[in-house]
Amino acid sequence: MQTLRQTGWMVIRQLRNLSRQPIWVVMMVVQPMIWLVLYGQLFSKVPALSGGSGPYVEFLAPGIICMNAFFGGMWSGMGMITDLDRKVIDRFLAAPASRLAIVLSQVVRAGITAMIQTLILLIVGLALGVRVHGGALGWLVVFVAAFLLASAFAGFSNGLALIFRRPESMIATANMVGLPLMFLSTILVTFAAIPGWIQAITRINPVNWGVVAARTAVIAGNDWASVAGHLGLLLAAMAATSLFATWCFRSYQRSI
Repeated sequence: MQTLRQTGWMVIRQLRNLSRQPIWVVMMVVQPMIWLVLYGQLFSKVPALSGGSGPYVEFLAPGIICMNAFFGGMWSGMGMITDLDRKVIDRFLAAPASRLAIVLSQVVRAGITAMIQTLILLIVGLALGVRVHGGALGWLVVFVAAFLLASAFAGFSNGLALIFRRPESMIATANMVGLPLMFLSTILVTFAAIPGWIQAITRINPVNWGVVAARTAVIAGNDWASVAGHLGLLLAAMAATSLFATWCFRSYQRSI
């Protein structure tokens, strides 16, 4: 219970830091919005991309939401590096703060940020003609998928931040990992339009797990068993990367 309470306070601290950088908040929302508006219109006349499942913007919206959550999680480690550079983490270590709470706050903050961005993108999507055919449950699934996807990659990112401890290394790694995983998923195109060898990788790509769960909840003919299965995989990925970040944090402790 104490760990949860301390995690909550740490998350509030993270969100306050984020609110002091309004340009960063704006860019995190504007960039995916540009993708949604421009790509949704640019490829609206290419039904093969969505597999004929409905308007392309409706097919695209869950993908853009998950892409946004994924990249937000991948860049989450930059906050950890900032705290390391400013000796904030060292001061926390000298205080009676839960070590697990220090790590989990970064993970949970990434998930909460992703959900806020998801709400904005869904509202924009509605204005563009997107319908969430899964109803209230469909909305909930999209939020949960965004939270789990961002949190899973935030754990991975923060673990790497504790290993590298340099922003240059984090930026290079985020780009090296992020772009391939994006294009090895169904964010922009339907699974049937992907070459066979990429399909094999796509099935085990955590980014695609979030896309499948969110998209299945949005488009007509919802398969809730598939949604539950993919959300379960994301939850397992979040637990695994959080453990990885915790292990990296303990390694950092031993090095100082």
